[in-house]
Amino acid sequence: MEDYFVKLVLWGVISWTAAFLFIRKIFSNRSFEFSNRIVSTIHATLAVTLASISVEDWSCPVCPLASKSTTLQMQTMAVSLAYLIYDLVCCLFDYSQVNLDNTIHHLVSIVGLVAGLAYQKCGSEMMGTIWITEISSPFLHWRELLKELGYIDTGLNLTADILFAVIFTIARMIVGPCLTFVTLSVNNPFLIKAMAFGLQIVSAFWFYKIARMVSYKLSKWASKKAV
Repeated sequence: MEDYFVKLVLWGVISWTAAFLFIRKIFSNRSFEFSNRIVSTIHATLAVTLASISVEDWSCPVCPLASKSTTLQMQTMAVSLAYLIYDLVCCLFDYSQVNLDNTIHHLVSIVGLVAGLAYQKCGSEMMGTIWITEISSPFLHWRELLKELGYIDTGLNLTADILFAVIFTIARMIVGPCLTFVTLSVNNPFLIKAMAFGLQIVSAFWFYKIARMVSYKLSKWASKKAV
């Protein structure tokens, strides 16, 4: 990994941390998690934007396969890697956010991005992965932010739940497996292939949990309307 990208990751960690402290100061009456979710929403929006800009041909968004990464793709990986390092450490300070599946997701993503930067290869697949994993994130954080703002068990909160579930399902359980198959099929480094497979397993587990959550929320909403 070139010194430039190492420095970019370090500055990224510092920048995400500074952003959190700034937002924490503004929303000092809100929880630790509230400020962190705002930072996470900013990252998701930025990551999806950068990944979209890096696409060379929208008729085949992940082409060329197994190719040398462009500078923009490497920069996008560095920005997301910095965020994931910040967020992993941040979660350790908020015990409500510490759970095994979330920690595994962070570690798999971090190792995958480090591998992408180190090999300087498969940038198109990496951008596709970032796009797929982050496109539903704003809706995930929106539903949690709404709860703290007092909109729990409301139509607005249910809408956020459903939007998150639908976008997550399309991205991670329809598009995701296709991207994983492509990544495993071409001449990519073994570590990147392993991380792609691991991330898909975590996504499948989360899909199961999300499906149960949505089923519960819809049943609860139906019961509320029937009263």
